[in-house]
Amino acid sequence: MSRIKLPQLTFWRVVLVIILIAGLYSTVIRFTRGLGASTALSDQFPWGLWIGFDVLCGVALAAGGFTLSAVVYIFHVERFRPIVRPAILTAFLGYLLVIVALIYDLGKPYNIWHPLVMWNTRSVMFEVAWCVMLYTLVLALEFSPMVFERWQLQKPLKIIHALTIPLVIVGVILSMLHQSSLGSLFLIVPHKLHALWYSPLLPVFFFISAVALGCAMTIFESFLSFRAFGKRLELDLLADLGKVMVVVLGVYLVLKGQDLLERGAWELAFEPTYAGRMFLAENLLGIIAPIILLLIARIRNNDFGLFVSAVMVVLGFIMNRLNVSITGIEANAGIFYFPSWMEIAVTTMIVALGFVLFGLAVRYLPVFPMKEQLPAERVVPLPAAALLHPAKRRTAALVLALTVILGGSAIALAYSGLQHRSRLMTTTDTPSTQPEAQVVEHSLQLPADKEFPQHEDSPGPVTFSHTTHVDPTQPSCTVCHARTFRIIETHQAPLSVNMHDRQACGLCHDGERAFSINDGCTTCHRLP
Repeated sequence: MSRIKLPQLTFWRVVLVIILIAGLYSTVIRFTRGLGASTALSDQFPWGLWIGFDVLCGVALAAGGFTLSAVVYIFHVERFRPIVRPAILTAFLGYLLVIVALIYDLGKPYNIWHPLVMWNTRSVMFEVAWCVMLYTLVLALEFSPMVFERWQLQKPLKIIHALTIPLVIVGVILSMLHQSSLGSLFLIVPHKLHALWYSPLLPVFFFISAVALGCAMTIFESFLSFRAFGKRLELDLLADLGKVMVVVLGVYLVLKGQDLLERGAWELAFEPTYAGRMFLAENLLGIIAPIILLLIARIRNNDFGLFVSAVMVVLGFIMNRLNVSITGIEANAGIFYFPSWMEIAVTTMIVALGFVLFGLAVRYLPVFPMKEQLPAERVVPLPAAALLHPAKRRTAALVLALTVILGGSAIALAYSGLQHRSRLMTTTDTPSTQPEAQVVEHSLQLPADKEFPQHEDSPGPVTFSHTTHVDPTQPSCTVCHARTFRIIETHQAPLSVNMHDRQACGLCHDGERAFSINDGCTTCHRLP
């Protein structure tokens, strides 16, 4: 009678089991007790770690799939063909895990199918939903040849090969739409996102950064696969990807600087504030430092140098997505958010599952070309081995020195930003000493309701109530009266301003911040 052979117990397997247990417990709480019991989200801050990291970063990390597919199949740059399958695998897993994260984040996950039948073509979310669904389907088809080859299913393999070019073209279009539409998602919150990150070019920035991130992920995964399975890509191919990254990061940096100058937001980056410090840290870590490293030829052609550069790009752009979705909102709105341990546990579980699935695919499917597979005795740990190899020691030392200087500076900037955030939170928590705020905060002695004079074209008079317009948790007269709204005298008809436009009620009643002025006249107007 044969015995069942259990997997060997290692440190990383124990860590994986702990992560899975914590993630599964959090999952039970999330789907039995809701978002309120499992997250630190609120009505004032509805998007947190699951959107900022799991969705935005997951989609961006998958960009290598469409980038390399287009390079090889459309532009016929055959040198990069060995990289296509690992990139497609990464993209496929990335999108599958994005869908999992969306199910966690949706208040009513059982309604996730609604975009299929309830079309709202004016909604950015509608475009995002369809792009996720369609591109996941395309990636599944692009991934399928690895499965068919593994089990020698010649007929479906032949059909998929015949459809490769149309699939690649559709995939490139969908992915380009999706990468940029995630940036478009934040164009609808111009009053909530800090000026350092809000820009009309945000969709372009998301798309360009995703291309650089896709290259970095291919390098990163190649080295991890070498470490775990003895399978990797040729160093000269990875070095060429490093050149591509330099060009893409350079374009991104120039566009970003030009955009800040044109919008007059350049100075904000150098102010000693939470937002300014985090912005500088993000760009130093994810753009400037990798460009400097990769411009040095002996670093670009060195295992350790390429690996460190790719890690910097990945970390920098993860920080960018978190800054856009969390830091930028916090800095501008004065609302603070830190994910609950359950949010962190679920995110960690999703990332761990991604690594496990990638490892299983590399182990059992023809992801890497056979000629790239190295014997087990050549498998070496990374990156410590580079420091011990005599021929690579000088280059590794240079990489380490630059990493300490540039990476350390980025960490110091981020730490400074977090200190500013802590001081800001302390100030916000301190009761206000201003007389007006004290009156509102403690007694909420709001003015009486006022009825606006009725225009001849109006369907009915409108009675304005401060009670329904003042946030009792953050009462402040200056939210309205310091900017667009001055005190309107009731004996004067406000006919010089169309109350529906963005200079009046339409500023907030846009369907996003509050119900839309087009939702129905009787919501505000009292009909005879």
